[in-house]
Amino acid sequence: MRTGENMSVWFVTGASRGLGAEITREALDRGHSVIATARDASAVLLAYPEKPDGLLAVNADVTEPEQLAAAVEAGLAKFGQIDVVVNNAGYGLVGAIEEVSDEAARALFDVNVFGALNTLRATLPTLRAQRSGHVLNIGSVGGFATAPGVGLYGASKFALEGISEALHSELAPLDVRVTIVEPGGFRTDFLNSSSVRVEPASIEDYEAGAGPVREALAHSDGRQPGDPKKGAKAIVDVTEVAEPPLRLQLGADAIERVETKLDLVRRELDQWRHVALSTAI
Repeated sequence: MRTGENMSVWFVTGASRGLGAEITREALDRGHSVIATARDASAVLLAYPEKPDGLLAVNADVTEPEQLAAAVEAGLAKFGQIDVVVNNAGYGLVGAIEEVSDEAARALFDVNVFGALNTLRATLPTLRAQRSGHVLNIGSVGGFATAPGVGLYGASKFALEGISEALHSELAPLDVRVTIVEPGGFRTDFLNSSSVRVEPASIEDYEAGAGPVREALAHSDGRQPGDPKKGAKAIVDVTEVAEPPLRLQLGADAIERVETKLDLVRRELDQWRHVALSTAI
């Protein structure tokens, strides 16, 4: 039930900290209602001792579909609808491709990719039935242009890019929007031990390729250029425009990395165009 003509109901995963917490606060400050999910919903409530009527904090681990279904049910019971879905839950992984264990790689994809799919399966029936809504998949500039030492994290976000592209076209006829957000470095807790896992540097041959990135990340926590409050504002803003973009980069560093990759792809395409065309019938 909307409290005003332009008020909406948000469903946010990973809402207890980082960018998810900032998005939750920004949406609430604008008068929207938020179904804020986290593995421990009490962590969300700690930030709101005043217990605003527009906030519903629900325990939901994105790797547990039954918990997400229950969170959606609770949200619909309280607010009657869901308008914006924010797939934010996720974490980082540092390590050269060969150094990352199978267990670590699968656990990462379980949260960053399959967790997002679980959330979509739980929420999209509501958006489809309404013939309205907006899905915001929080990716990373690393999902467009990755780097040595964080390749598997980038791969998980590349997967989210592919899901978002297809979903954008699948939902467009139903008037449901899709945007993938590609933040650069933001001063959240993303680089501390609560949000990033580091595999041991076990293969000396990768020191030259992955080592500098490992070193840079280890000293970047709290020094990232992005302001999370401004990032959250930009994310909420994009839900209020008539034609939201498929991709939204956040931060000058994100723009630089995207432009660098676009230039590289264009140069390679032009250089090897004759080979590509030589394979045609």
